[in-house]
Amino acid sequence: MSRPRAVLLSGSLGLGHEMLVRSCGAWLESSGWDVESFDCMRLLGRRCGAAGQRLFTRTVRALPGAYDALHFAHLRPGSPLARALDSSACGRLVPVLAERLAATPPDLVLSVFATGASAAAKLRAAGTLRAPAVVLCTDVTLHRLWVQAGTDLFLATSHAAAASVLRYLPRAAVEVVPPPVRPAFYDAPTREQARSQLGLPGDEPCVLMIDSGWGIGPLAQRARAIARAGIHVLAVAGRRPDVAEAFRTVAERDRRVHPFGFVDDVPVLMAAADAVIALPGATTCAEARVVGRPLLLLDTMPGHGRENLLHELELGDALACGPQASDVVEALQTLLWRARGRTVAERAARPARWEPAFAAALGRVGIDARAGAQLDGRSPVSGRDGRPPAAGRAPVPVGQPST
Repeated sequence: MSRPRAVLLSGSLGLGHEMLVRSCGAWLESSGWDVESFDCMRLLGRRCGAAGQRLFTRTVRALPGAYDALHFAHLRPGSPLARALDSSACGRLVPVLAERLAATPPDLVLSVFATGASAAAKLRAAGTLRAPAVVLCTDVTLHRLWVQAGTDLFLATSHAAAASVLRYLPRAAVEVVPPPVRPAFYDAPTREQARSQLGLPGDEPCVLMIDSGWGIGPLAQRARAIARAGIHVLAVAGRRPDVAEAFRTVAERDRRVHPFGFVDDVPVLMAAADAVIALPGATTCAEARVVGRPLLLLDTMPGHGRENLLHELELGDALACGPQASDVVEALQTLLWRARGRTVAERAARPARWEPAFAAALGRVGIDARAGAQLDGRSPVSGRDGRPPAAGRAPVPVGQPST
């Protein structure tokens, strides 16, 4: 019997989508699936994809107010401008994706990127795609481009996110699941083991400052100010060579700054730290919570970042701060002081694994993910009698997001 095939649709904006592909792809492969992922930005074509990526990134970094306007005034309500952007992107993406999927038809299409979700929904609605189209979004609010008729199942990581789906499609099938996190974070070493592995002193405060791909704000200045406050900084630049060079320059003058470029051993770095400083990206926040580290969140990410920030503060064990180095140091000292009051048992507690809830959710569209086959030979979007699911039924959360 041939192995079932899953296609994951992502997009090269930041690192969050890539980490979701890694987590979900590795789990599906271990469950008996063949997995292939497509970068929707690349499928748009070299010129169009690169231009869109540059425009999006530069707007977020240099014109956050403009991106706020785009997100809150257009993407969330689904304005004519948002519909035009979606139509333009899908006009290029849908035929390319249809050709790719027709070559080797998949048994599941999982979209973790809004443009991919929209394209897959259009193919599903047109009957071109026969496999279930599933959307996974870890933001606390799904904007209009995420939510399209034709999607069989939406996976949200909070009840607020699930409700945002129903704002646009009141009869949509929605499940609440914990955010996918790679196994290495659940298996992270102890603080003492991690510091020994990295050659760090065991009794001095240490934080992880990680850039998720946006490089927003004076990162090197923040690292310098934290080090001057007597705190070691594991400074991760990700795929930003300019940021990595700035970190190395600061490290030459202060031994408390430990520079890194793009690394795969983030679980070890998180385990070694007493806190994590990051943008309110859903993936990084979920990883830190799995390892059991409090979060200092930079209030500099516009659009969905502002919504995610409020959600993370609601979950607890997190503080927000402004972008300036002095703001970061003051908030960090408060966060570390609060963390000292936590018991050893609290710090060692790990959230429940996400995979069981994820597998149960896929069962709702007839996919037995762990067995790598469809349930009972049923159509993925049919009930046991072969009819479509009853319209208007309320979403049934099968898993609760861990806090």
